[in-house]
Amino acid sequence: MHLENSLNKILIIDFGSQFTQLIARKIREVGVYCEIISNNKINKKKLDKNVKGLVLSGGPLNVYQNKKVKFNKELLNAKIPVLGICFGHQIISKEMGGKVKQSKFREFGLAKVKKVKNSILTNNFFKKGQCDVWMSHSDEVTKLPKNFKVVAKSSNSKLCIVENKKKNLYGIQFHPEVTHTNNGKIILKNFVFDICKLRKNWSSKNQKIKLIKEVRNQVGNSKVICALSGGVDSSVVAKLLSYAIGKKLTCIFVNTGLLRKNEEYQVIETFKKKFKLNLIYINAEKEFLKKLKNVIDPEKKRKIIGNLFIKIFEKCAKKIKNVKFLAQGTLYPDLIESKSVTGSQTSKIKSHHNVGGLPKKMNLKLVEPLKYLFKDEVRKLGLELNLSKEIISRHPFPGPGLAIRMPGIITKDKIKILKEADYYFIKSLKENNLYDKIWQAYAALLPVKTVGVMGDNRTYEYLCLLRAITSEDGMTADFFEFKKSFMQSISNQIVNNIRGINRVVYDITSKPPSTIELE
Repeated sequence: MHLENSLNKILIIDFGSQFTQLIARKIREVGVYCEIISNNKINKKKLDKNVKGLVLSGGPLNVYQNKKVKFNKELLNAKIPVLGICFGHQIISKEMGGKVKQSKFREFGLAKVKKVKNSILTNNFFKKGQCDVWMSHSDEVTKLPKNFKVVAKSSNSKLCIVENKKKNLYGIQFHPEVTHTNNGKIILKNFVFDICKLRKNWSSKNQKIKLIKEVRNQVGNSKVICALSGGVDSSVVAKLLSYAIGKKLTCIFVNTGLLRKNEEYQVIETFKKKFKLNLIYINAEKEFLKKLKNVIDPEKKRKIIGNLFIKIFEKCAKKIKNVKFLAQGTLYPDLIESKSVTGSQTSKIKSHHNVGGLPKKMNLKLVEPLKYLFKDEVRKLGLELNLSKEIISRHPFPGPGLAIRMPGIITKDKIKILKEADYYFIKSLKENNLYDKIWQAYAALLPVKTVGVMGDNRTYEYLCLLRAITSEDGMTADFFEFKKSFMQSISNQIVNNIRGINRVVYDITSKPPSTIELE
């Protein structure tokens, strides 16, 4: 995060863990500002006076791979409290004179940690002297550094929580930032408030004020065009920019033909008629369908959609004088799954529409005010910006739209079938008061036809997959457990009302190992 450096903060040093952003989210959630920086970019000179604590993240490497991991030991002597998590715990122990070796037994998943001694870090963490936590490591600290004490142990990690109270150095082998760790947030709260002595300084109101200032500083007197889709992210961006720069904002809404049923009408009604924003509507349905003809590879689909999307924007921008910026609703998880936002070793999972699809040479500079926020933070910000609950509570919808919910080739007929299936599914969720209990739900059309029987006739039609997941942030997710009666009802509705589908299945895979979207 690169907001004004006026706030006291926690600095999270990223070693490439997929969970680093969850640490940031949890700390912001308790009301304290934090930033993430790559281990490759940090040194003692960069620690400004507002940094009141350091968190060292987990990571995929081993601490004894010296050529790949070069940590600045001076950070441990900067007289600032340090909390090492998993790999960070091992870094602290190694650099302070302890030993780290490959474990005889790896620990992945739930483990029980038992208390050895009292610590300010673990106040109210244990219940009856123990706690269930989430482990993910194949190395362990085997020898304590000088002047360190053991706070807790697990069956496979005898030095699971350690501390040097005098130097304010703390290490924990498990991940307190993931939801699977009981009372994990208590560890982070104890570190932030009791050890680093920080006070609450971060809220949706703070974010609104600072992001508006950021946009004004970045944009100046130039005009901005905003990629508006009607989803939560782009709606919040549009409203934020309208607060920040007023009529210098022009929203461009491109109908790719891959939107949800009737979505184009809802967007025009809300933003042009209700909010009175400058809105240009472009129906590019035929262009996108033509470019996607016979394309099967999901990455190619994303790149085609992303590139055409930007080309249309650039063409439109030429008609508006003094446009220098393109605003997008890119979020933190988008960046994390596409590349490492901090330049660390985080592995790339897939490209995202708002990041992977951009041409290398773009005529417009990007304004991405939400790129370091999580979905729940964006929703709260939207309410601060006076957006309706109906808009704010909408489920996430990917930039490439229905294209990545339709593996295989994309055709006009398949899009029409999928729009109807998705419409019936979402409508049923709302009618049964289930919509707000689910993080994201959608229908997908699989490139498989199966035999069915309707009346006395044989059918040979598509298979529809339904997916509904629960999540806090989209980084990890589990499938929603519907009652049998609901599943029977929605299956009947889809099969009976939509020509082209004769079979419905439900996806019961969590994330990980799968992703939320199919492509």
